[in-house]
Amino acid sequence: VQLQASGGGSAQAGDSLILRCAASGRDIFGYGMGWFRQASGKEREFVAAIGGRTVIRTFYSDDVKGRFTITRDDGENIVYLNLNRLKFEDTAIYYCASDREYRRLDVATLPDEYDNWGPGTLVTVSS
Repeated sequence: VQLQASGGGSAQAGDSLILRCAASGRDIFGYGMGWFRQASGKEREFVAAIGGRTVIRTFYSDDVKGRFTITRDDGENIVYLNLNRLKFEDTAIYYCASDREYRRLDVATLPDEYDNWGPGTLVTVSS
C-alpha cells in the first residue's frame, strides 16, 4: 500500500488543522492505521492510532489526548487526523502508517508494528 499524507502547513497556537492520509494499492479495511511525528532533532514518536477491527478502537499519546482525533473512512481509503488547540510543540513532520497485521487485536502504537509509511507532511505552529 502507498500512503500519502497531506494537510500540513503553518498555523498559530490554538488553531486547528486536518491531516489526511490517502491510501492506494490496497484497501485499508481491516488494518490499523497510525500517525507518528518527528520534530527536528528528535526521534519519531507515536501520536494516534485507530484499529482495524469491526469495533473501532483508538489510542492517543498523552501529549495529544483530548486535542487530536483520528478517524478513518474505509470507503474512501482515507485516514484523518484532526489537530485542535495546536501548540508550538506540535511542530513536526507527521507521518501516517499502516499496521503490518490484519485485524490486530490491540491498537498498534509502536513503529515496528507498521510496515508502510507515507512521506510525511510538515506542521509548523507558531506561538
